Amino acid sequence: METINHEFFELFEQLGLPSSEPEIRRFINQHRPLPGGVKITEAPFWTPAQARLLEDLLAQDADWAEVVDSLNVALH
Repeated sequence: METINHEFFELFEQLGLPSSEPEIRRFINQHRPLPGGVKITEAPFWTPAQARLLEDLLAQDADWAEVVDSLNVALH
């Protein structure tokens, strides 16, 4: 089984967000820190479609879960 390592910019593209390094930094700085009890999928700044995508990526696709977890850490 081959493991695929996804990058932050790919996740941002999947979410329909600007995906250059400065834009990703700006997004994280704008939306952090999330309160400790808020799951990344429940953050108030996601659209319903983005939150659903994050839930799906975490639940169904281990290749994406690592980068979603990294974004979770960056936002908390």
